[in-house]
Amino acid sequence: MRDPVTGFLYPENWQEKVFDPAGLDLVVQGFAVLTASGTILRRGYTTGTTAAAACKAAILSLEQDVSQVTVRLPCGLVADVPAEAHAGHASCRKYAGDYPSDVTAGIEFVAEAVAAPDGLSLIPGPGIGRFARDTPRYKKGAPAISDAPLACILASMQEAIDDTGISGATVTLSIPEGARIANKTLNPRVGIEGGLSVLGSTGLVEPWDDHLEESVQARVKDAKNVVLTTGRVGLRYSRLLFPDHEVVLAGGRLGEALSATNGDVILCGLPALILKYIEPHILDGTGYATVEELSASPAFLPIAAPILTAYKKEHPSVKVILVNREGTIIGESP
Repeated sequence: MRDPVTGFLYPENWQEKVFDPAGLDLVVQGFAVLTASGTILRRGYTTGTTAAAACKAAILSLEQDVSQVTVRLPCGLVADVPAEAHAGHASCRKYAGDYPSDVTAGIEFVAEAVAAPDGLSLIPGPGIGRFARDTPRYKKGAPAISDAPLACILASMQEAIDDTGISGATVTLSIPEGARIANKTLNPRVGIEGGLSVLGSTGLVEPWDDHLEESVQARVKDAKNVVLTTGRVGLRYSRLLFPDHEVVLAGGRLGEALSATNGDVILCGLPALILKYIEPHILDGTGYATVEELSASPAFLPIAAPILTAYKKEHPSVKVILVNREGTIIGESP
């Protein structure tokens, strides 16, 4: 049995410990994960998926009331997402799955749709964060909506237009509690003001908790050639760069995963989490608010190279490889 989201092949002995056939069906579909103990944990929906569902429901409700919509997620799965909508007004609450620390769990996304003469238009409203300054990928004042969820939102809106047969629609998307909840996130520290980010490279939220940590440690412990990575971009390029290795998504729990390794290990992925793990104070005195901003500057290599060299001396069994979002290697340890 293979996870359709990550591609991980679940060991048979994990499957033998399962006592929840219905939960196992969710694992097969990709909406849950199986852990080493046989426990099944449900994936949640990202802010991007929630936004897409609200926008689609709002348009569909111009023709008839809606209680659920189908959304094609960035990872390719198709999800049925509850969303209440009537006469162009839609509400969708974010489902967190079994992710216990999700501060956005249950938060409401509201979409207001009106028919338009032609095409579709998305207007980010109150509660959606905006960038306070220019970044490598976004201009000051731009809404904090990442590329993958934006594509998902627009595709979902187009599907609704096609289903209803109307010529076009304009949708205003807002998060009524977005500004308040954003203060509990990293947004204020990374230069995003006024609300939440609309994120989600797969459309699903991983249920990172202690049970899943045990699964990560079990995979790392049993692997002969292992690559640890921190997110979906790193997962994709690690598989391309190291096809003969077991690639394990450790998220922000690199320390626990590294402690379980036996022998040599590769740490590969985007620079932010990896460098912040290796050197928590990497940004001090640089003038940059995020590692992503630093990585796009000429100052990156002069700062990162000595950090990677020092880490290699302290941890000779760990090879660090940093990639950008296009998969280009932008730094590596000796």
